[in-house]
Amino acid sequence: MNHHKANRKFGRVTKVRNALMKSLARSLVLEEKIKTTDAKARELRPYAEKMITQGKLGTLAARRLLIAKIGPDGASKLVKDVSPRYTTRAGGYTRITKLPRRAGDGSLMAYIELV
Repeated sequence: MNHHKANRKFGRVTKVRNALMKSLARSLVLEEKIKTTDAKARELRPYAEKMITQGKLGTLAARRLLIAKIGPDGASKLVKDVSPRYTTRAGGYTRITKLPRRAGDGSLMAYIELV
């Protein structure tokens, strides 16, 4: 049965879908603003916000979990630069801004950025 599995599949198998989320999250942390499809941005938002909350802890265990998710360069930037900005904020670290449709296939596009 497929109960409680409401996430988007993107026509990919689980490993590839997880790699896509890791890649998007890493790009978001390093660039702080990325342009992607609306569906990918909506799926990335909770993934990224949970990572920022983890980075706010700053413990060694949290850092190791972040390294496993987005690599050492992304994790160090997240813990040192990004997470300290949100110490007083209880959530809502990202913003999704809709853009016009993509010319090639008409896909809905969006910017996702750190607030």
